[in-house]
Amino acid sequence: MKLALIGYGKMGKAIEEIALQRGHQVILKIDIDNANEFTKENLVAVDAAIEFTSPHSAYENIKKLMQFGVPTVCGSTGWLEKIEEIHKLCKENQAAFLYASNFSVGVNIFFEVNKRLAALMAPHSDYELQLTEIHHTEKKDAPSGTAITLAEQILEVIPRKTKWANHISDNPEELEILSERIDPAPGTHKVKYSSGIDDIEIIHTAHTRKGFALGAVLAAEFLKGKKGIYGMKDVLNL
Repeated sequence: MKLALIGYGKMGKAIEEIALQRGHQVILKIDIDNANEFTKENLVAVDAAIEFTSPHSAYENIKKLMQFGVPTVCGSTGWLEKIEEIHKLCKENQAAFLYASNFSVGVNIFFEVNKRLAALMAPHSDYELQLTEIHHTEKKDAPSGTAITLAEQILEVIPRKTKWANHISDNPEELEILSERIDPAPGTHKVKYSSGIDDIEIIHTAHTRKGFALGAVLAAEFLKGKKGIYGMKDVLNL
């Protein structure tokens, strides 16, 4: 496959390494220094674009890719209030779009475990629950996209919680998400159910970026030749 990388920071470089190992070509790399090269003409030969940038630039990047009709994998977080607009553009331009808050195979399995545990815990109101996410200090958004996905999964099946809050809360209807930014820190997500009798915890810890990079490349491979809107559940058959 011929790939374009929109965003060439640490994540972009990790994706490039995995893509080359899997026999793909990276024919376009866009970053702040060469944003003028982000044109339709330069994307004509691209089979898929992988977008990993920042909350303030992701939406405009994806909007352009959809208008150009380029199959796009997006891992940027912090812009999701506009995702319905992107879905509309995707359909209008007969493009393909795949967003994931986390591309790691392990995290996507963790999502499935989280949903199952939440369903089991829903009748047990004597358990209070809390999410914690820990990342390095360079991560700009909080809570993480992964933590938001975990929280939304819980809110769907535990009716006593009606919304999440990114702070310690006295409101029993709020699901707490605590965010920590420390260095060095592997990406860690923890869901904890606590009662006076016992605690139940599930934890995922990422040791390197390679898991995210591999998942993003697998997603790009999946999108080749497709049209429509997809997620990692489609890629991994979960």
